[in-house]
Amino acid sequence: MKGIILHGGAGTRLRPLTFSGPKQLIPIANKPVSQYVLEDLRDSGVNDIAVVLGETYPELVREYYGDGGRFNVKITYIYQGKPLGIAHALGLCEEFVGQDPFI
Repeated sequence: MKGIILHGGAGTRLRPLTFSGPKQLIPIANKPVSQYVLEDLRDSGVNDIAVVLGETYPELVREYYGDGGRFNVKITYIYQGKPLGIAHALGLCEEFVGQDPFI
């Protein structure tokens, strides 16, 4: 089983919080929103995770999560660039997923 975390979107409705970083890195109870997703996947036995990055500060996401080692997962980064929708983001993960089931 593989996991996919969609980490794109500009977060325009969350401004000014998103002027300096992606909305998924906004901390809630002292950790980024997307970390809750990553930990839930890991705790469910999913250790091979793709993070689909948009154009809003992708370098901050890579800097925070790294290769996933400190979270006991393996992270693969996939760049979507322009926000072309969820179906497009998932389509970019086809090679990562291969024939495996994914969530």
